[in-house]
Amino acid sequence: MSTTEAPAPPAEPEAEPLDIRKAPTRKRLVPYWLLLPGILWLLVFFAAPLVYQASTSIQTGSLEDGFKVTWHFATYLDAIAEYWPQFLRSVLYAGTATALCLLLGYPLAYLIAFKAGRWRNLVMILVIAPFFTSFLIRTLAWKTILADGGPVVGVLNSLHVLDVTSWLGLTEGQRVLATPLAVVCGLTYNFLPFMVLPLYTSLERIDPRLHEAAGDLYARPATTFRRVTFPLSMPGVVAGTLLTFIPAAGDYINAELLGSTDQKMIGNVIQSQFLRVLDYPTAAALSFILMAAILTMVTIYIRKSGTEDLV
Repeated sequence: MSTTEAPAPPAEPEAEPLDIRKAPTRKRLVPYWLLLPGILWLLVFFAAPLVYQASTSIQTGSLEDGFKVTWHFATYLDAIAEYWPQFLRSVLYAGTATALCLLLGYPLAYLIAFKAGRWRNLVMILVIAPFFTSFLIRTLAWKTILADGGPVVGVLNSLHVLDVTSWLGLTEGQRVLATPLAVVCGLTYNFLPFMVLPLYTSLERIDPRLHEAAGDLYARPATTFRRVTFPLSMPGVVAGTLLTFIPAAGDYINAELLGSTDQKMIGNVIQSQFLRVLDYPTAAALSFILMAAILTMVTIYIRKSGTEDLV
């Protein structure tokens, strides 16, 4: 009796490899659709105002007769020739405030990252707490703190600190308000959190075992900081200095409330040209000059710092 083997089931066809190029067009366009809201936001609130300001800077005319685009690029040269002291003063004040923020903010960020322990969140809240108060109110508070009859000025007078600052040209006589020192103090206080937060983020990422390894190699604490901690925190230093210097250079509130006419910064000039003098072409030209100067300094600074984490 012969037996017949059952026929083998037909082999299933091999699945074709997934070809990304054959994916539906709709799926390939999903990333671009997700980018669309951000692109529209930049076009409406950044690109369009920038183009409008550029066209305004090359116009001539008056508010009564109207302004027309006449490609008058001499406005830029006239603005630089007339207001270069305010440009230089803005860079000087912003640079000084940035340096002070770094000197004050680095130890504070180091303390929060490595020494605060369970109090870390509380200290961070104290650093961020000033942001819950209006920028204008915080600056007005410094006007009260540095008042001529206040305790701060009295202590500085008793310690003869104002004699030294007056000799350096930072104060005038026995008063602090309406002097360069008052403006720099206001800038330093208002923008200090912008320095502390990036520094803390950079320091918090450092592995503590690197410090232990440096100690095992008989490195002193100063050497460990110089060779390990500070180089690894450079991304935070660069980010903090940029976040502090850029808004400080264009600020006008501190110079308006804490300074006098001799301490006006370029932001005060732009504000005055826009809202008081109503010379829109000059104000627009000053804005573009300030933006170009800051971009140039930032580019050079990032390249010289050699920090790749910001790229």
